[in-house]
Amino acid sequence: MNQLPQETRFLRNLYATPADWQRDLFYSVVRAGHLKAGVSHRIQRETYPGHELILCLTGHGWVQVAGKRHDVAPGQLVWINCHHPHTYGADPKDPWEVYWVRVEGRSLDRLAQLLEVRSLPVLHGFDAAGSMVEFERSFLYLEGNRPCDAAHVNAAISAIIAMAFDARLSDPDLIRPDLPLPVQRALEKMRLYFHQPIRVVELAHLAGMSESHFSRQFKAAIGTSPIDWLRRERINQAKRRLIESDDPVKEIARQVGYADQFFFSKDFKRMTKLTPTQFRDEERQN
Repeated sequence: MNQLPQETRFLRNLYATPADWQRDLFYSVVRAGHLKAGVSHRIQRETYPGHELILCLTGHGWVQVAGKRHDVAPGQLVWINCHHPHTYGADPKDPWEVYWVRVEGRSLDRLAQLLEVRSLPVLHGFDAAGSMVEFERSFLYLEGNRPCDAAHVNAAISAIIAMAFDARLSDPDLIRPDLPLPVQRALEKMRLYFHQPIRVVELAHLAGMSESHFSRQFKAAIGTSPIDWLRRERINQAKRRLIESDDPVKEIARQVGYADQFFFSKDFKRMTKLTPTQFRDEERQN
């Protein structure tokens, strides 16, 4: 019978102090490692900087956030917003082995909110094999001082975050819909009728809310205002028409809901850094 490990053993234990420019531009990893936990492995904090991403390689563990405990199995990712009270550790009957990183970045709180990690910190159906490659890439470049090292770490963390979203969307245990029903209804209307004049008050009426309440709920769920979302949808539709048709820019502006070509071109350049004509020419050359 195999004896369970009594002490936690760090196979890798990495530290970094990102420069200000790295923090401004990229996701920054400040701690990372690979550990084999002992039976008493346990971390408890009230608050701590950053977010921890923990990939369970073998064995089992657990995490407790918002007063609820969640079990962790091999191949699952744990996402912890460390700014809130949290506790996690190894299952003493089968202590886990994990890769982990502690990440800092301005958008992480918003991403954690979208992934609902306060109530669902464990991601099932996660691409463990693919993420192992990215964890190892972050380990490799973490202690480098070159701009390309910071870019590699950022790319690795971005890839892990993308895998987290893929896992969350396919999670059979996620009972709640991705978006509140009023927001879904508003998005459906804007997708279908983007070419027509749409006012926020109409969307709020469709949602059965006041205009201010609807706007707050929409921004909380999507991250932007209804009008900004509609503008981006119109520009996305315009991109398709610019590539697939020879219609004049003025006509395409009308097709996607702009009564004034000047405002269309202004929005288009603000979002793409190109005029509609420049965009069409560049896309057709590729």
